[in-house]
Amino acid sequence: MAMNWPTFFTRLGSAVVFCAVMIVGLLWNEWSFLALVSLIQILCIHEYFRLMKKIYPNYYSPIWLYVAMQIGCIGYLLYYSPLFQDYESIILSAIILPQFVLMAAALSIHKSRYAAGYAFLSFFYLSLPMILLLRLYMLNDLFPLMLILMIWCNDTLAYLVGSFIGKTPLTKISPKKTWEGTVGGVILTLVSVAVWAYFKETDYNIIQWVGLALVVAIAGTFGDLLESKLKRMADVKDSGAIMPGHGGALDRFDSLLIATPFAFIYVCIFML
Repeated sequence: MAMNWPTFFTRLGSAVVFCAVMIVGLLWNEWSFLALVSLIQILCIHEYFRLMKKIYPNYYSPIWLYVAMQIGCIGYLLYYSPLFQDYESIILSAIILPQFVLMAAALSIHKSRYAAGYAFLSFFYLSLPMILLLRLYMLNDLFPLMLILMIWCNDTLAYLVGSFIGKTPLTKISPKKTWEGTVGGVILTLVSVAVWAYFKETDYNIIQWVGLALVVAIAGTFGDLLESKLKRMADVKDSGAIMPGHGGALDRFDSLLIATPFAFIYVCIFML
């Protein structure tokens, strides 16, 4: 098959911009990190609501409910951010509490109950992981960086292994994924993290980092499958088009959303 050069350069350009934004957000300072997780959350909530409206077309999502979720979820990030610890009570009263009032109002309206339900679930699927990512940053700014690198490593290696030796489909949800690619990606990710931890001096040992990589790789795979299931239910190829050639924000951060809570639990138990 001949190389489609326009498509290749479109995907390459998007990937370069994406990596640049991620690196700046992760490494510059606390403000850039807060801006990064806020941006991820805003884009993911927007795409999530679009998917839900396609899956459940008979149930509309009131614009005020959508706005309430966006403002409320950003409020949670500000509330848990170390940058605004002196204003917790103000943020809580001015942003977070009204969100619950609006949610209760939506639940009382027959036609918007379904929308309110999936809006409520969006907090656990989209907002809670970003809050926990902030908490990981507060514990050690190396954790979010490693979490994302582990996910990228697992996704890339699983794709490469699956492309060469993949034969057994993993699930009907995502036909292109294979058991060989999935298992090979996890194993090679663990090896990569072990080699990195051997040469990199940190406050944690190799076993702790490899354990974290195992949790992230497995949970991240489930996150990818969950978002694939939502897209199949909505009958769409991509969740959005924010990244030409790569899809939307949910397509890029599906693994991170599910892996972060499990990584946070692992860090609290085994690395603190």
